[in-house]
Amino acid sequence: MTDLSVVGFLGLSSALLAVGIFGVLTRRNFILLLISIEIAMNAAILNFVYFAGFLGGTSGLTGQAIAVVLIGFAATEVAVGLGIVLALNRAKGTINVAQATELRL
Repeated sequence: MTDLSVVGFLGLSSALLAVGIFGVLTRRNFILLLISIEIAMNAAILNFVYFAGFLGGTSGLTGQAIAVVLIGFAATEVAVGLGIVLALNRAKGTINVAQATELRL
């Protein structure tokens, strides 16, 4: 492990989560919204990996396995999100979330 304590990692993770939630609540651009969701997911991944190493024991790789699954989920979310962005841009001419009021393009 590194020299950072539990408080340091929890502080970093909390800051990442706060930035991600702030971005989700304030952004109108769909791509920036996806980036904010990724930042919040990275906070969860950081917690899983750190606490898997911190707790050790028989479940030492459980946090890393969950982190890999979350990274795969994040990649899927980006692929689907960018597909929606392209469809929205073709149909409406903009990627502003406020103008995408209905699912029908």
